[in-house]
Amino acid sequence: MARHKIWLSGGLVGLLLIMLGVGFVLRPYTYRGTLIEPPLPMADFQLIDQHGEDFRLSDLKGKLALVFFGYTYCPDVCPITLAEFKQVKTNLAQQAEKVRFVFITVDPQRDSPEVLAKHLQNFDPQFIGLTGPEEELAKVWSQFGAYREIRQVEGSQNYLVDHTARIYVLDAEQNLILTYSYDIGARILLEDIRHLLKGVR
Repeated sequence: MARHKIWLSGGLVGLLLIMLGVGFVLRPYTYRGTLIEPPLPMADFQLIDQHGEDFRLSDLKGKLALVFFGYTYCPDVCPITLAEFKQVKTNLAQQAEKVRFVFITVDPQRDSPEVLAKHLQNFDPQFIGLTGPEEELAKVWSQFGAYREIRQVEGSQNYLVDHTARIYVLDAEQNLILTYSYDIGARILLEDIRHLLKGVR
């Protein structure tokens, strides 16, 4: 009888462990960014890339895209984010082919295609840098809900640009699906992107 009880209790423990394991596997993945539900379709737009070529958002069709708004004279947030993008791309290895990293300027007065190209060489020349007429950029900033304001530096002719520091993630159909604060970190961003890529062929 004692052996029977031991066998029964052991079987119950084993069954419980199996159920817990199945529950863990089936548990939905939790993204660490702000999930946009339902996903927000982004209207197509046309800007100029760092090679002086026309670029449309629809050119990204079929790819996951990480979008960041910044400027080349940015002293802190922008280079930190681009460095994190570089880490994410490097660690994605072959999967990086399914992802595009896009840097859209909030300072078109200084960020010409040539300036963007030189700047992105410091991180990854395959990153997409976009500029264009301010009126066209303003439509893009507005669509993403990106804030941007010129701030003069006292006693200098130079200026800084206060701007939204979030990372925006678009799916393969150019729908906005996630946003992240700039300090999310490359490791967490990488984990989320790897999970998203399971749905990208």
